Amino acid sequence: MIWICATVAIVAYFLGSIPTGYLAGRAKGIDVRTVGSGNIGATNAFRTLGTVPGILVLLIDGLKGWGAVELSGVISALLQPAAKPDPNVIEYLRIVAASCAILGHNYTCWLKFKGGKGIATSAGVLAALVPLALVISLGTWIIVCIWTRYVSVASIAASAILPFGTWIAGYSYRLIIFTALMAVLAIYKHKGNIQRLLHGTENKLGKKSPPTKGAEA
Repeated sequence: MIWICATVAIVAYFLGSIPTGYLAGRAKGIDVRTVGSGNIGATNAFRTLGTVPGILVLLIDGLKGWGAVELSGVISALLQPAAKPDPNVIEYLRIVAASCAILGHNYTCWLKFKGGKGIATSAGVLAALVPLALVISLGTWIIVCIWTRYVSVASIAASAILPFGTWIAGYSYRLIIFTALMAVLAIYKHKGNIQRLLHGTENKLGKKSPPTKGAEA
């Protein structure tokens, strides 16, 4: 079990660590770490690279999370083909894969362990683990984003509602705890945005991002 768990963790981390936004920027001759917010995530890709690259980064980052979770079951079946699947073990492995994929994106080894905020990758993880909770969280994101026009505020609100959505949707206590930890990490990764919000310098949706680091991510 330990070596299966370790294999799942390693595969999920390296899948999540693919720096999609950075690679998309390099393809256009731009280092996204030096423009806009300096973040390699989809929001900064939209603002600094354009709509099409932004959509591609968003989709691929989401697929990293979804793929990591789904691969956990495949890895378990390949490494222990004769064993009867235990639902509790499978859920545990899926949580391990989800955690490592998000950590891989947020702290990618390819960029000196500096990555994105993990929102798109987290959405992919949630689509695989707790789809009903994702719908609740996504609905919150859309409402808050339209209301405030701040992507960061919408992301923080969606993160905060996530564990409650998981509980309301009737998922296991393990998934409730996991989504609560996801929420804490996501909000922590927005600490720079929170500081800019407090100082009134955070960019609103639709406002052109300045050419240097410091805009909303």
